[in-house]
Amino acid sequence: MFHMLSCFNLKPGVTINDFQKSLVALEKHLRDIDLIDSTGNIGRRHRHRIMDTDDERDHEYFFVMTFRDLSQCDRSIEYVYAEEEPGYSIHRAVWHKVDNPVFICWEDI
Repeated sequence: MFHMLSCFNLKPGVTINDFQKSLVALEKHLRDIDLIDSTGNIGRRHRHRIMDTDDERDHEYFFVMTFRDLSQCDRSIEYVYAEEEPGYSIHRAVWHKVDNPVFICWEDI
């Protein structure tokens, strides 16, 4: 499996519920066209005094998207970048709610 961790803050005035609704719509659409395996729950960062050692980033929220493999991930990226509807609008509904996103990818071994 291939995974992407998204770390982000929300733009001013955006609620986590608004963001979650948009993310659910994006996941459903990408699943319907076989461009994603799953999206995990949204988490809120807990700055634990010992276990949270990342002092470089100050993101409050995160979630993981999982793809069957790198190929499925790449097809998903191509689809989003092609700006085809309805995917373009569904992705923008998510993207326009986040501030300062950081993405980290890895593949299971």
